[in-house]
Amino acid sequence: MIKDEIQLIWQKILADVSSEAAMWQLLIVFASCFVAWLINGALRSYVMHNAPESWKLGIGGINRVLFPLSTLVFVWVGKVMLAQWQHTGLLLLAIKLLLAMALIRLLVYAVRYIVSPGGFLKTLESSVAGLIWMLMALHLSGLLPEIFNTLEAIKFNIGKNPVNLMLVLQAIMTIIVTIFIALWLSRLVENRLMRAQDINMNVRVVLSKLLRVFLLFIAILIALSAVGLDITMLSVFGGALGVGLGFGLQRIASNYVSGFIILMDKSMQIGDVVTVDNHYGVVDDLRTRYLVLRKLDGTQVVIPNETLIINSVINHSFAEHKARVQMPIQISYDSPLELAMRLMADIAKHHPRVLADPEASVHIRGFGESGVDLMFSVWIPDPEEGSASLQSELYLEIWRAFKANNISIPFPQREVRILER
Repeated sequence: MIKDEIQLIWQKILADVSSEAAMWQLLIVFASCFVAWLINGALRSYVMHNAPESWKLGIGGINRVLFPLSTLVFVWVGKVMLAQWQHTGLLLLAIKLLLAMALIRLLVYAVRYIVSPGGFLKTLESSVAGLIWMLMALHLSGLLPEIFNTLEAIKFNIGKNPVNLMLVLQAIMTIIVTIFIALWLSRLVENRLMRAQDINMNVRVVLSKLLRVFLLFIAILIALSAVGLDITMLSVFGGALGVGLGFGLQRIASNYVSGFIILMDKSMQIGDVVTVDNHYGVVDDLRTRYLVLRKLDGTQVVIPNETLIINSVINHSFAEHKARVQMPIQISYDSPLELAMRLMADIAKHHPRVLADPEASVHIRGFGESGVDLMFSVWIPDPEEGSASLQSELYLEIWRAFKANNISIPFPQREVRILER
């Protein structure tokens, strides 16, 4: 029946291709596109300037499908009016293509909302668009019913239950759709949860992860029930999964458990300045399996959560969000020591990044081979911004102050004696 309908549409198009009827249909299509483009531009302008932030997500999705849907409405109205005098096969074809275009735009928008930006997102968008256009091409060519009949004819048994390939594909599509809806709902709730400032950040992250796992589990159960599979079979699968986790996946399971422990005990939070092994930086993200550490040079290090539980971690901002910067300096023995210490303390007081409490300090570490070893210590409130530029500025001011007060910085000297035999 569908195949006969497609053949009838193509017969009408071929019959009208060289007649005045085709010109009228093309005119309706172009006019519908122009009016829809004007409406789409007006809505986009309103969203950018007048709509509140909480509405922009929903209006953004409507805006993406508004052009093909509004064009479809105008084409359909033109088809109803024009059908009184002539064939409208070209308009029927345009309606089907506009429906496919609206579906692609809506799905791509939903995929961008769920999946993080990256190479996988572009691949997924291309795959979704390509699959829909391929199905539409098969439908318009009349081959889709034949393919469905062929898939239904390929039969095999799963246990004692006879199934066909068409049923398997329907089951896979049902599972994909339910998982897609679960991910969309979890992202929607997660975004609202992350804006709750009265809840601790770690608690928000834990709740969002648990919610995503719960919704995915419910989605899989619903999908399996929808395709007619017995859910009691999952008990056998659960036992096998437990054995697999105990033997082959124990490190992965350990990372997930460690991630929830770190999030719940609040020993580490997003924005903390930490040192893990030889890596010093800011906690950029806390995932259930790993931690993303942004180093001060801009690079990011992915550290498994198990490492944070087993090894020692220095959290520089655990109690207070500040850090100490130490700078070794040496002056010559014939320079005024107390004046040098006082000048260094004054320089620290006038620097905008140095905290007044705790005060900067200068301590004598010892007497070296070439001069007196000093340790200049200052405290800064923003360790995540790094200390290289701060040390450079302080060293430059110290150099200028030492030059102005005849305080010299020694350099290694050696005496060479040649003994005659």
